[in-house]
Amino acid sequence: MLKQFIAGIVLSIILIQQAWAQLPPKRELRAVWIATVENIDWPSRRGLSTEQQKQEFITILDQQQRNGMNAVVVQVRPATDAFYPSPYEPWSEYLTGVQGQAPNPYYDPLQFMIEETHKRGMEFHAWFNPYRAVFNASRSSIAANHITRLKPQWFLTYDNKKYFDPGIPEVREYVTMVIRDVVKRYDIDAVHFDDYFYPYRAPGKEFPDNASYRLYGGNMMKDDWRRANVDAIIKLLSVAIKAEKPWVKFGISPFGVWRNKDKDAEGSYTKGGQTNYDDLYADILKWLKMGWIDYVAPQLYWERGHRLVDYEILLNWWSQHGYGRQVYIGHGVYRIGSNAAWKNPGEIPAQIEEARTLSTIQGSIFYSAASFRGNPLGIETALRNGVYKYPALRPVMSWLPKETPEAPYFIDAFERPGGLEIHWTDDDTSGHTKQYVLYRFEQNEAINVSDPTKILSILQQSSDPEYKDVTYVKGKTYTYVLTALDRLQNESHVSEPLRMQIKNGKTLFLFE
Repeated sequence: MLKQFIAGIVLSIILIQQAWAQLPPKRELRAVWIATVENIDWPSRRGLSTEQQKQEFITILDQQQRNGMNAVVVQVRPATDAFYPSPYEPWSEYLTGVQGQAPNPYYDPLQFMIEETHKRGMEFHAWFNPYRAVFNASRSSIAANHITRLKPQWFLTYDNKKYFDPGIPEVREYVTMVIRDVVKRYDIDAVHFDDYFYPYRAPGKEFPDNASYRLYGGNMMKDDWRRANVDAIIKLLSVAIKAEKPWVKFGISPFGVWRNKDKDAEGSYTKGGQTNYDDLYADILKWLKMGWIDYVAPQLYWERGHRLVDYEILLNWWSQHGYGRQVYIGHGVYRIGSNAAWKNPGEIPAQIEEARTLSTIQGSIFYSAASFRGNPLGIETALRNGVYKYPALRPVMSWLPKETPEAPYFIDAFERPGGLEIHWTDDDTSGHTKQYVLYRFEQNEAINVSDPTKILSILQQSSDPEYKDVTYVKGKTYTYVLTALDRLQNESHVSEPLRMQIKNGKTLFLFE
């Protein structure tokens, strides 16, 4: 018995060592949600000055970039309002405190956020809420030109919130028009919805859509009709987004349980109290199978070993239900410290590592930005020095337009105080080059650009690119290579290497 116990411990140690010995993925989405509704993440409160709003957002970006993130998911339409000048909807109350009131001094928050995000080489996913119109019917600020005042017949009040009635065809057309306008006018990388479709059920209350069901339901069962309504808007949006800009992604972050096994043989071995299919009327699997969406990011905000909704069970279930689209895992940073399981500082790092073992999982999104404040239980330290120590390119979506650039090439290198200054250029006249990846290898080391630990830096395209390698050690010989990336992170061929040779005590640079 003792031998078996010791053998088990030894095996565990070996497995842990093997896991740590494996290279981290070179491609992985690492994103954070930035919620604006009720000022959850940004701005920290209503009525901040323009400069304070800007500075807060820059602080969030810089912090999350240090944490290893390569994308942000920012809520730009929390309650049928706008964080940008919209021809259809009023300015959000979460900016100034009064719905319809523009920032003062005036600026376009969405334009500003996109520019700052792209400046750091990160993707900007614009997060919309499709149906929520008034967050709190008792106290929310409602402008005179808000759509609930202009088209009151489109809306239903449920549990002290106002929602569009998803059963009305004009509603679907209106929401599609609002989102298409943003895709057209702004350089966003993705359109993103979270888990709010039909609202979560309130105890003892039924969503009051009998009138539209009688009008539009035909011979369908009510549940099927509701699902068909949500299907219809997802399909409409999918077509509209790609018609405007084929490279803009469309992603959904659903509640973590599609259906429980006791309701559907295809469901997960869970006991979720409410589910996407049966309660929110969101048939996520259909949208994936039909190719209407590019990624899914289920919110798996439970710990490993949870009695009813175990993280590991759901992780494995979603890994088998991507249908060729990308699957990212939503992690609940806000849960840290909330119970015994979440007092384990290794919970989220372990969740990330487990997701990485599955080839059909392509990354993680974290809820939410404010939850990282103060580095609770060392989560930022664990990301920066552990699972996200090395940079990652974002995963490529093979079905989206590919504009792989030509390889750049080195033109000069100089030993300077404090490091090696490297210069290069490219002959890209197409404008496809958006970033460069600079790799460094030790003497006699094979060039292997699949190894992310060799990435020195991922840099923005510029007219006169250069990089100072401050970790360069005089007297050592290195080999550097470069690649170029398009906006969807398709990577060029590798450049000719920049090699170093020591001759008569002098460093020579060889551009092969």
